[in-house]
Amino acid sequence: MAETVGDFFWRRLSDWGVKRVFGYPGDGINGLVGALDRARDQVQFVQARHEEMAAFMAGAHAKFTGEVGVCLATSGPGAIHLLNGLYDARLDHMPVLAIVGQQARAALGGHYQQEVDLASLFKDVAGAFVQQVSVPAQVRHLIDRAMRTAMAERRITCIIVPNDIQELEAVPVPPHEHGTVHSGVGYARPSILPTQPQLQQAADVLNAGKKVAMLVGAGALEATDAVTAVAERLGAGVAKALLGKAALPDDLPFVTGSIGLLGTEPSWDMMQECDTLLMVGSGFPYSEFLPKEGQARGVQIDLKPDMLSLRYPMEVNLHGDSRATLEALLPLLKPKEDASWRQRIEKNIAAWWKKTEARAMQPAEPLNPQRVFWDLSPRLPERCIIAGDSGSHTNWYARDVKLRRGMMASLSGGLATMGSGVPYAIGAKFAYPERPVLAICGDGAMQMNGMAELITIAKYWKEWADPRLVVLVLNNRDLNQVTWEQRVMAGDPKFLGSQSLPDVPYHKFAELIGLRGIFVDNPDHVAGAWEQAFAADRPVVLEAYADPNVPPLPPHITLKQARAFASSMFGEPELGSVIGNTARQVLASVMPGGSGKP
Repeated sequence: MAETVGDFFWRRLSDWGVKRVFGYPGDGINGLVGALDRARDQVQFVQARHEEMAAFMAGAHAKFTGEVGVCLATSGPGAIHLLNGLYDARLDHMPVLAIVGQQARAALGGHYQQEVDLASLFKDVAGAFVQQVSVPAQVRHLIDRAMRTAMAERRITCIIVPNDIQELEAVPVPPHEHGTVHSGVGYARPSILPTQPQLQQAADVLNAGKKVAMLVGAGALEATDAVTAVAERLGAGVAKALLGKAALPDDLPFVTGSIGLLGTEPSWDMMQECDTLLMVGSGFPYSEFLPKEGQARGVQIDLKPDMLSLRYPMEVNLHGDSRATLEALLPLLKPKEDASWRQRIEKNIAAWWKKTEARAMQPAEPLNPQRVFWDLSPRLPERCIIAGDSGSHTNWYARDVKLRRGMMASLSGGLATMGSGVPYAIGAKFAYPERPVLAICGDGAMQMNGMAELITIAKYWKEWADPRLVVLVLNNRDLNQVTWEQRVMAGDPKFLGSQSLPDVPYHKFAELIGLRGIFVDNPDHVAGAWEQAFAADRPVVLEAYADPNVPPLPPHITLKQARAFASSMFGEPELGSVIGNTARQVLASVMPGGSGKP
């Protein structure tokens, strides 16, 4: 039997090191799917419940491995479904290749069923490279360029394959004649370093600073030792953007934790008081949480030059790899003689952890959501991978969870889309089947798509070397993040018609499909529930029945926010609960050693 275009397609991707593709079948990709079955010893097909979830899984694969994630969808609606997951990867600078089917070439332009102008549709999300196959001889160089572009530029690429081409005879070697392209496999990322004069200029700024603050993001995930060494040399504190939460372990005394609305008070205080800012591998977007313009001198390191001096007007911009640049910068830095700045930061951090614990221990009805995350940290297994979602639970993850060295963690950063937690966890588990994985989700995300992807977990979990995949569902019967945004930003009370969610027994659904279900609504049982979940012999859904009216207090409350919150209390349907919980949280912040009871 002659090799088809579909057969060659997967063989070429295998040559590029692709071992897995996430997708959903359809008649627009029948030729590719049939060939994928024949190539199953080289490339594994993971069937998601929905194409958007397949794109999330591919993006998670890229985030957790550094490799190109690959997703596959049929023509028309299948291709359209990929878009949200692809935009999530694009906004977080992740390399993903999307392969989509198309109607037969002869039908294009004829208003045919499922005919969509896919090249135009994908031009924004996959603007780095999006091409449609016209003849079999193209396939080789389209795959080669798509993979190389995704790797080199950390971008989304897309190949559109009409269904009539997929079963034609392959042309592995195009004819040696005019008008053909002869491409090859392979790409090795270079180490990018600024020049020595640029490094010296940066060192001069940092050496002159008396109060140095660092902010690290996803670009520093592979630079833990270098970041630590520079922070120690400069006597600096280090704040972490959400995507950089795993860049440094939280047990280091100079790590101030997350920054922003979901951030910590030590991060806020450090940024308000510093005279020098060193930003490494971060596109953190909220300028109001950085020093005021003109307050601090700035140095930034980033692999993407278009991200330099974008969030704060930097004095020195270093285009380079985070680790290599920091290692080259370190010998030029002088130790700080005055340790008072670092001592102040460490004192603030120690006080903050006491305050965080005090908030987590406050009573709520029936369960304070912070307690779920406070009790989680010491029970996280070694080398655990955490997949976050978007919602009020992200506040507690950002502030309360203490990551240790060797752990990985990520979520939807730039897009902040709901529904990424469970598919991220699945992508992580396929990449590292020997490691325990935790998905952190709200009930809104679970109802949106998470419950469906539990079925995917049920389908595949017996293939994994370590069966532990825990899905936390914070069940507060509310689209909670938006509810608090309405109260604090818009000054509106909770709108029950838009915010209230059906109360679903998620743990029972898990049991229905063969997984383990654990339910907890008593604060004294939270620690034991976590221990049971991580000791289970199969994936677990841990449902925490939480109070929706515990406020995710920002690190700094502005007068505008205070006025909006006060205004929202007129007409608030859950007034007593909101006021009571807010008073307890505020008092716990003021008196972390006390009861916090109003």
